[in-house]
Amino acid sequence: MSSAAFPDDRSYTDDHEWVLIAPGADLPDEPVRVGITSVAVNSLGELVFVDLPEVGTTIVAGESCGEVESTKTVSELYPPVSGRVTLINTAAVDDPGLVTSDPYGEGWLFAVQPSAAGELLTAAEYAEKNGANA
Repeated sequence: MSSAAFPDDRSYTDDHEWVLIAPGADLPDEPVRVGITSVAVNSLGELVFVDLPEVGTTIVAGESCGEVESTKTVSELYPPVSGRVTLINTAAVDDPGLVTSDPYGEGWLFAVQPSAAGELLTAAEYAEKNGANA
């Protein structure tokens, strides 16, 4: 797997989540989308259930805020940023297969108005940590 598999317009976490904030950029004034990476999708397999934080909930970077469940296992969601949830992707809740088939596009999970960022990685750093060639 090459780092080209990871879009470089966003930042990543060690916990296999992404946030649509360019690496090194300031926190934006508008909500940003959060999702899970293709590495997470590949290790989980076909998703069957998505449990997301409610709109209006305040989440904290690195603290569990929901989970995704596959036929193999359940995995906690650890948000890359702290802030208030402004939107959930109801399409992904209704059809978790969207997350499996398009984790960086239609399969995003929720949007958050960020107030602080956790430890974020570039696409190349994430690829390197996950055994992909950067």
